[in-house]
Amino acid sequence: MIAVAIVCFTVSELTRNYSQVDKLWSLLPVAYSWITVAAFPSVRICIMAALVTLWGFRLSYNFYRKGGYNIIPWKGEEDYRWKVLRENPALKGRFRFGLFNLFFISFYQNMLIFLFSTPLLVAAANNVNALNIIDLIAALLMLLFIVTETLADNQLFRFQMEKKGLQKGIPVYERSLEKGFMSEGFWENVRHPNFISEQAIWVSFYIFSVAASGKWLNFSIAGPLLLILLFIGSSAMTESISSSKYPDYEAYRKEVPKFIPRLFSRSDRK
Repeated sequence: MIAVAIVCFTVSELTRNYSQVDKLWSLLPVAYSWITVAAFPSVRICIMAALVTLWGFRLSYNFYRKGGYNIIPWKGEEDYRWKVLRENPALKGRFRFGLFNLFFISFYQNMLIFLFSTPLLVAAANNVNALNIIDLIAALLMLLFIVTETLADNQLFRFQMEKKGLQKGIPVYERSLEKGFMSEGFWENVRHPNFISEQAIWVSFYIFSVAASGKWLNFSIAGPLLLILLFIGSSAMTESISSSKYPDYEAYRKEVPKFIPRLFSRSDRK
């Protein structure tokens, strides 16, 4: 993890492309999983690794089709939010943003990836405990949220292609195109269905550690908790940018919940 963080920092500073950790976000948990399988083989850890691999391949494909990867590894599309942060007065300047890159982008994010992968270590430490019903619940929940994240990402990708005029056929998301932002499909019920699915995936992954240890609270809970905090901050920044660009976004924010859908939809929603 430390070696990867150093490489990410060095490459991003040399190339001024600060999405190096983004490129590895979906790959490192897969690597951690199979390293754990190799060191502490068990049915539970193999199931965990298989689910993480499914998550990783799907997320990597989504990142690839948005232009995140390039044949030259350090190139590819940079997350637009890093550009916005570079213009922030508190971070403006090569030195200040370099410190932010070192401590937050490169090291903190890599540490976070490591932490939400640590249920693997709890499972390894309790390798003698047999599979149980809690493992089944964790696996089914993780699969469910991988599916919902996939559907949400596909809807968003279709909208973005329509917005750029690259999608053939009749537009599916005409109302969203008029507003300039996605507000249909899953986005009618929550403002960030892909974000909440990602958080739920790693909360579900934590449940494997509960199944292995027999304890509802263990040290690996730090990963999903910190991930939730990251998404709260990330979504706030994303919404701030959207509000500044699209006049209708504030009304959408007031009408649609951020992460948790309402049990009963408003009848006057348009």
